[in-house]
Amino acid sequence: MKQSLLFLSFLLLNSFLSFAAEKPNPVLDHDGDEIRAGVEYYIVSSIRGAGGGGVTYGRSIGNESCPLPVVQEKLDLLRGHPVTFTPVNSKEGVVRVSTDLNIKFSKAAPVCNESNVWKLDFDEELGQHFILTNGVEGNPGCGTIHNWFKIEGPYHKSYRLVFCPTVCNICNVICKDVGVFSDRRLALGGTRSFTVFIQKARSMKNADILKSISSAFRFK
Repeated sequence: MKQSLLFLSFLLLNSFLSFAAEKPNPVLDHDGDEIRAGVEYYIVSSIRGAGGGGVTYGRSIGNESCPLPVVQEKLDLLRGHPVTFTPVNSKEGVVRVSTDLNIKFSKAAPVCNESNVWKLDFDEELGQHFILTNGVEGNPGCGTIHNWFKIEGPYHKSYRLVFCPTVCNICNVICKDVGVFSDRRLALGGTRSFTVFIQKARSMKNADILKSISSAFRFK
């Protein structure tokens, strides 16, 4: 009887360890801490010098005033708008690599009264998939297939944003890295790659950073 109980306990423990081992690794911020769902972070280029800054709201394109595109800041010093991540499993508090998630700006768009969740949109004129706002948060399935992204890595502390959703078993999806188009819009593939650091959002704003830097140069 004791041997049977020991054997059963061993099987349960082994099953638990196997399940735990199957979970993908957590995504780490630039400080080495696990990224948490619902916490504000900046997504900034990992290339210093000419790599550009963080992600932010862009201006409307063409005749449509909304939704707004997601773009990269021109200057390295500008971190853009903070974002939050929502894993496909709403009970999961940790953001994990290779796992479907929603990305959304934590602050409302400056002009559009719409959702600030990222989504994929196809531009027929350019034949290019761009990242826009006004997506749907949660509700994983075929109807929300364009709203799910993944984080892949790490590559020396940096990561890649990827579109390759697995929330729909019957959907024919494309899998590509999120890059930067020639006009700084985030797009699938894009005209250049976009490897990023994910940094905790600080209270210091972009304008304050620029003031501090200009003051430092003024008094040197």
